[in-house]
This record gives sequence, C-alpha cells and structure tokens, in this order.
Amino acid sequence: MTRFAYLPWNDGPDPLAPPVDLRAALDQIGRDVMEGSSPRAALEELLRQGVRGTRGLDEMTRRLWQERARLQRRHRLDGTLQEVQRLLQEALEAERRHLFPDPSDDARFREAQLDALPSGTAAQVQELANYDWQSQQGRENYQKIQDMLGQELMESRFRGMKQALQDATPEDVERVREMMSDLNDLLASHARGDANTQQQFEEFMRKHGEFFPENPRNVDELIDALAARAAAAQRMMNSMSAEQRAELGSLIQQAFGDPRLASEISKLDAHLQSLRPGEDWNSSARFRGKDPFGMGDGVQAMQDMAEMDALAEQLGQAYPGARLEDIDLEALERQLGPESAVDARRLSELERALRDQGLIERAADGSLRLSPKAMRRLGETALKDVVNSLSSRRGERDTARAGAAGEPTGSSRPWEFGDTEPWEVSRTVRNAVLRTAGSGGTVTLDVKDVEVIETEQRARAAVALCVDTSWSMVQDGRWLPMKRTALALHHLVKTRFRSDALELITFGRYATKVDMAELTALEGVWEQGTNLHHALLLAGRHIRRHPDAQPVVIVVTDGEPTAHLEPDGDAEFNYPPLPRTLRLTLAEVDKLARLGASVSVFMLGEDERLKAFVDVMARRSGGRVVAPDLDGLGAAVVSDYLRNRQR
Repeated sequence: MTRFAYLPWNDGPDPLAPPVDLRAALDQIGRDVMEGSSPRAALEELLRQGVRGTRGLDEMTRRLWQERARLQRRHRLDGTLQEVQRLLQEALEAERRHLFPDPSDDARFREAQLDALPSGTAAQVQELANYDWQSQQGRENYQKIQDMLGQELMESRFRGMKQALQDATPEDVERVREMMSDLNDLLASHARGDANTQQQFEEFMRKHGEFFPENPRNVDELIDALAARAAAAQRMMNSMSAEQRAELGSLIQQAFGDPRLASEISKLDAHLQSLRPGEDWNSSARFRGKDPFGMGDGVQAMQDMAEMDALAEQLGQAYPGARLEDIDLEALERQLGPESAVDARRLSELERALRDQGLIERAADGSLRLSPKAMRRLGETALKDVVNSLSSRRGERDTARAGAAGEPTGSSRPWEFGDTEPWEVSRTVRNAVLRTAGSGGTVTLDVKDVEVIETEQRARAAVALCVDTSWSMVQDGRWLPMKRTALALHHLVKTRFRSDALELITFGRYATKVDMAELTALEGVWEQGTNLHHALLLAGRHIRRHPDAQPVVIVVTDGEPTAHLEPDGDAEFNYPPLPRTLRLTLAEVDKLARLGASVSVFMLGEDERLKAFVDVMARRSGGRVVAPDLDGLGAAVVSDYLRNRQR
C-alpha cells in the first residue's frame, strides 16, 4: 500500500494560492484617483493598505516597530555580568566552606587571600586567575566563568560559535585562536592591497571554513558579514552603562583563560572598523526589561534591530527609485515570519502585474497614469454597480424587449452579464462542440460558449453630460459619485451604443470639454462660480454638430447658477445670482428646447433656491428634475439616458 507524506510548501510562493485580484486593486486605485490622488499616489496607497487577504506595507511596518519595541521593553544587556557574578559568588562560598574546617596555616592564608579580593567582579575574576582552588565546586565554577566568557565573546563576533564551543577542550581553544590570528593576517593583507589576497582567502577558507557557515565567496563578502556582527557588538557595548562596559571589557580578558584571544578580537575590530567605516559603530539603544541577555544574545538583538530598521526603510518605499523588489524577503521572514514574506511577495506581484498588463502606464512627462485599458475596466465596474442598483429598484427599470436594441449587424460577440440580445444559436453550438471535441463525451453548453447577436441602433443620440465641478461638490462628498456616474455612462455609450456621440462637460467658474481620463484624474480646486450658462452653451454646440441624432442633455449640479460668460470670454460671478446670470442661463435652455432637447437636471442637496430654478428649467425645456441620493445618482442618470434615447 503506497503512503504519501504532505509537508508545508517552503520553496517560494504557494503554487495553489489564488492569483492577485487585479480588478479589486484597480477599483481601489481608480477610486483614489477619482477622489483627487495621482495614479502614483493611489498605487502607493494601495500597497500601503494592502488588498483583501494580503496585509499592506503599513501593517508590516507597524509589526516591525512593535517587535523592535518588545525587544527593548522585555530585555536588558547585563546577562553575562549577572551570570559571572552568580558563578563567582557560588565559587567563593564553596571555597570558604571547604577552608573553614581546615586548621592549617595554608587554609588561613587562602582565606586571607579571598578576604583581600578587590570589590569589582572583573577585578576579582582577574585576581583569581592564578589561584589554586581547593574546593571542587569552586574550581568548576571558575572554569565555567572562563568558558562562558570565551563562548559569549566568540558568539558576539561569529554567530553560532557559542553552541560549537560547548565543552571546548584546550585544543579547540587553540584552533580558535589560530583562526583568529590567520583572519587578522588576511584582513591586514587585504587592507594593504596585496596581490595574492584572493589566494590567501581561499587557503584560509580551506583551513578554517567550518567557522563560517555563511560560506563567503571572497574577502569582501567575509568582511561584510564580520563587520555587521562586530558593529552590532559595539552598539551593544555603547548601550550599556560606563561601569558595565568597563566590567565586561575587563572580564573578556579571561575568555577561556587565554588573554591572547581577547587581543585577537581587539585587532579584528580595528581592522573591520577601518575597512567598513560606513557601518553603524556609534549608535546605541535603551533596554529596560527584566530578562537579561548575554553578550551573544545581546549582539543578535542589536543585529535584529538593525535589520528591522533596514526593513522599515524598504517597506516605507520613501527613497528615490524605491521598488517592492528591494524588500529583503529572507530578512522579513526572519523578523515577522513566513506569512509576511508571502504578503510582501504578493504585493510585489500585484505591482508588477498592474504594469505588465498595461493598466498603469508612463506618460510623456514621466508621470504614471491610468491606461485606456484601465479606464475600460473601471467603466465596467461602475456600470455593473449601476445595473445592480437598477435591478433593485422594482418598477423603475425600463424593460428591454426583443428588438428594442436595434437591427442585427450580421456579427456576434460573447455574452456578457446584462446582455439582453438574442442568442446566436449556431455559433453558440459550434463553440460547445469545439470545446468538448477532444473529450469524447456528449456535447454540453457552458456560459462561455454563448454568443449573442450584435445589433445597431435604428437611431443615434447626441448626449451632453454636464457635471458641476465647483468646490461645494468636493466639500459635500459628491465628487466621487459624480465621477463614477460619468464613468458608467461613458462605458455604456462606448460599449453598447457606439453610434451615440457623448460629450463630457465640466463647469465651475468656466465650462470645459474633457475626455474621460481627464475627468477621472480631475482634482477639486477652490474656485467660486457655477457657470451653468457656459456649460449649456457648449452642450448646444455639441448637439448642433449632430443634427441627425436624438439630443440628450443631462445636468448634475448641487447649486444654482452664480456665474455667466460675457461676450469677451470672461466669467462674471456673483452670489446671490444676478438676474442677468439667470436670464442668460434660461436663454440657453430655450435654445436647447428649440433643438428638440429636453434638459434633465439631477439635483444634489436641498437648496430651496436651486429647487425653484431647476423647476423653471424643466418646464421651459420639457425636461424633468430628479433628486437622487448619492448612491442612486449613477442609476438615475443612466436610466434617464436610456429613457430619452428610446423616445
């Protein structure tokens, strides 16, 4: 019977993970752009906040700072000093207990030696270096002090050395000292620029490679690894009090009972500081916890904190030319776990996919912008929201009947959600046959097989959508719904009613014709004036350019006209509105009515003066006034467009 074992996937991204959701990401970017952000800022905000199922850069940065603070809040750096004090105290007590019953003069002399020891721990350890211990526990404890100091000293410069030197023999210690001597010779040769440095390095690694699990490939890589560790050791010493630094500096002279080892470490630090002056040798950190760190653990904590600082800078993406590929995923996994590395990798894939699929492109001036492909996708989403809104309004939706869409063009296209055209049966069946031909089974229909008959309209429309861009639209939260409404109508016209001529007109102090990309990226600015007169003037010009089309004029505004265009092209503003402003605006309404266009006004807000004015507009043009809420604005405008073009 065959057995299978299933283990966690640790080699790169999860192959079964769902692909990044580009549509959700694009919707979020589009929303931010329509609210006034630049595409670059919107993309950066998306990466900072993350998407559904993937934590963003801000959350990972917050966890880094939280972990960094935890290290400093829970630990202190005097663990080696504390342990030496404990072992020494036990050794002295055991020695005195052993000497007390002995009546000999030698015992009294030894007691006098112990009583005359200096007060400092380091001084006592140094004074006892040549003492002939009489008690077994005292001798063992003093040996433990020397071994521990040696292990901690080597761990502070070579990660993993503490474990390797457990139960070290004098031969092991001599091998370590010899390695240190050869290492200093190699670094001195490199500093002088000797020609045979690489050959010397290779010989050194053949002889002492077991001490370097990083497996450096050349002298520079070796120096980089050693300098980072040595700088962390120096920062740890900087973080201790002056008294603690002095005590520890004296104690390490007794590492393994061989002062030559501490001397070699001092030479190594000097070489590394001269070869890598750019390392952080001078900073410090405050540790205020209760859990003591030994030298090795303290140095590792300082290295971890430096790595966290570097990761925070990478996650911040605030430096010139920053890319998500800069993030050190291995370091991120070490500090925050594999889930954070996966999240960072998915964000990088998302950024790359947005660029590679052409959703974000670089303009001629070097700035980022949403591509036409991205605009189409945003339009699809906006239109779907409108369709869903229409579907929920029972009795208010115009029912599409057979033939209402127009005459067949002779071509077909794949069915999409919301299509009401009849099926192209022959092509639908052909698609199903081709899809199932290789399976040898029965032919079955699938949604992706369906094609519908493409039609063309028997009549076309000239549509002028005039949207208010005065500051009140931004101030009262109507900016984004206005843009999404325009986006939905634009997508509907461009995909379903291609023969219609749509013109987007914005009006604040002045009115301007814009394309959809310009309107999407339009930022709200402070300016006084609601120049509906100028907007209707441009709408009339658009309708006259299409005399064979059904005229449709739609106005979205939240304020009465307060500006008009003078013959010299200047805009005159006044609040409350001047009679001349109202008269000129209504004159344009009358001109549109003579062209056969009724003006539909979508009134936002509860301004009584605006209500009175738009009622007059509706009566004079044969149009209507709609007061939708912001959520229903898109559905109301699209529904009115469909109603007008069916007249």
